[in-house]
Amino acid sequence: MIEREIRPFATARKAWLFSDSVPGADASAVIYSLMLTCRACNVEPYAWLRHVLTELPKRQAGDDVTDLLPFNHANR
Repeated sequence: MIEREIRPFATARKAWLFSDSVPGADASAVIYSLMLTCRACNVEPYAWLRHVLTELPKRQAGDDVTDLLPFNHANR
């Protein structure tokens, strides 16, 4: 069970070796972290991502977006 839980980290670590830039690697890590947060909160990642990408354009720059995080989406 533990091996199955850490496998995604090992896979991602190998993928990050091929990032062309530090900002690119940081962006990959953020997306990966959000997807794993969805999994931990029992939120379907694709549905959550669709929701976030339709809600973000409706927001003004600087608006609070914490309500869009996966653990808040799980409470809907």
